[in-house]
Amino acid sequence: MQPAVLVIIDLQNDFCAGGPLAVPDAEAILPTVNRLIDAHPRVVLTQDWHPPGHVSFASSHPGRRPFTSIAMPYGEQMLWPDHCVAGTPGAGFHPGLRTPPAAAVVRKGVRHDVDSYSAFFENDRTTPAGLDALLRSWQATEILLAGLATDVCVLHTAVDGRRLGYAVTVVEAGCRGVDRDGSLAAAWTQMTQAGVRRA
Repeated sequence: MQPAVLVIIDLQNDFCAGGPLAVPDAEAILPTVNRLIDAHPRVVLTQDWHPPGHVSFASSHPGRRPFTSIAMPYGEQMLWPDHCVAGTPGAGFHPGLRTPPAAAVVRKGVRHDVDSYSAFFENDRTTPAGLDALLRSWQATEILLAGLATDVCVLHTAVDGRRLGYAVTVVEAGCRGVDRDGSLAAAWTQMTQAGVRRA
């Protein structure tokens, strides 16, 4: 049986202290994440990698403010401050992350007109974001998730993983959430209902 593939979600500078979308206490997960990396031979790092003027940026919609939402053809889209613009320091991995040389990288949110929280699918829920094809090429059946943020990209990746038939475990100590208006508790409930294990 294949060992679980470790998937580290979006541990990038713009989601850490000083970034425009900093997740509270994000750096606290680094020791746990690095220990997980040391213990797993197969590691995938996901990376938000947006083109300038991405549809999810409030700045792309004159008069709209961050953390409000708009209707898009694929559903409701939360508007964010500009973040993780491809090739910028903010899109880089946190310097404290021990990135193994052989780690695979899955970049998401790369198309201008659709956002992508999940590493499996873009937010239209049908366009592949890349993780499924990679895991299937490895014949993987189980994934272990950690990273940022529990109630956004970790949540969507975990639930999509279950929908595709993977065994999914989220390492709680290796994640931090945004927790706006109870979103963290709601995310754990949704993941549990989907059959995601919590470690």
